[in-house]
Amino acid sequence: MERFLHQLLNMAMKIFMRRGINAGIDMLARRGKPPQEMTPAERDQAARARDLSKRARQITRLGRRLGR
Repeated sequence: MERFLHQLLNMAMKIFMRRGINAGIDMLARRGKPPQEMTPAERDQAARARDLSKRARQITRLGRRLGR
């Protein structure tokens, strides 16, 4: 039972950490501005930054898989 609870807690922590990290990356990409206040060029730059961070996460996952 203790092991099950530990696994459940770890899973919940991963979910919350992933959400927090993604929110922080999005905030950095937008430089703290809400999308309504951004110019079209700033929105494009924020979208490119989000895409770049997504690719970086994919590459790190791939690297971990290959490192096993």
